[in-house]
Amino acid sequence: MRVRSMPVDGAAYRVDKRQARLAFERAAPTYDAAAALQQEIGRRLIERLDLIRLRPARILDLGAGTGEFSRALLRRYRKADVIALDMALNMLRRTRRRGGWFRRPGCVCGDAERLPFAADSFQFIFSNLMLQWCQDIEPVFTELLRVLAPGGLLMFTTFGPDTLMELRASWEAVDGYTHVNRFIDMHDIGDALVRTRWAEPVMDAERITVTYREARILMQDLKHLGAHNITAGRPRGLTGRQRLQRVLQAYETYRRDGVLPASYEVVYGHAWSPPDKHTRGGVEVRLGVPRTRGGGHG
Repeated sequence: MRVRSMPVDGAAYRVDKRQARLAFERAAPTYDAAAALQQEIGRRLIERLDLIRLRPARILDLGAGTGEFSRALLRRYRKADVIALDMALNMLRRTRRRGGWFRRPGCVCGDAERLPFAADSFQFIFSNLMLQWCQDIEPVFTELLRVLAPGGLLMFTTFGPDTLMELRASWEAVDGYTHVNRFIDMHDIGDALVRTRWAEPVMDAERITVTYREARILMQDLKHLGAHNITAGRPRGLTGRQRLQRVLQAYETYRRDGVLPASYEVVYGHAWSPPDKHTRGGVEVRLGVPRTRGGGHG
């Protein structure tokens, strides 16, 4: 078999945004049933708001998917308008059903790197597991700072480099194409927040392991989430049965106690829009817990 090699930091890992949108469009009907991990991570991010007293008038749910957390934000901040933004229109059709009869999230189909909002439009931006699908994280942080009002809060989750490391290694044992997305290190995300002039960035991470009886089930779940391979260096033809069988055999080396692990490195971050953001200089990254702001829950 002829194997071609790809540089790990090269163009092969760039996300094909058109393919990503199409993948999520197709996955909308199956997403919720396969998204137990994504929903758990989002709930943990929501719980962190218990440490922060905030009264936002407008909230942006960035990468809202089917709107599970748009609904949670509507419940928590009962006086706030919640705007759900996603690249996939079919996801937003499901988001639109969330909420009560008289109060539902607004829905906008758009790109996080070119947000269709005026400057200072929001007081809070919530984003659960969206940033890993962006081409470059700094333009996204620049756009988010533009639309977040001075003193506003950004809270997000994304995946770190050890995510799906077993699946990545199993494919690397078989061929030289890219099969699993490249994920940004937590410290590089913090550096990007500094460079884009956010105030008081705080980053931390945790490891979550999901277990499967068979690696095929993991691959099916990723497809149902819309999270299958859309990197530029992906193989363009169908994966042959023999090659897939070799991947499954390679994954078997990770089996312990009768199950196969799928590792996820979950990165949590938050930062503030500086009160003087239009004239502000540099900032510093710190480690710790979210600070408390004045005001009560909306």
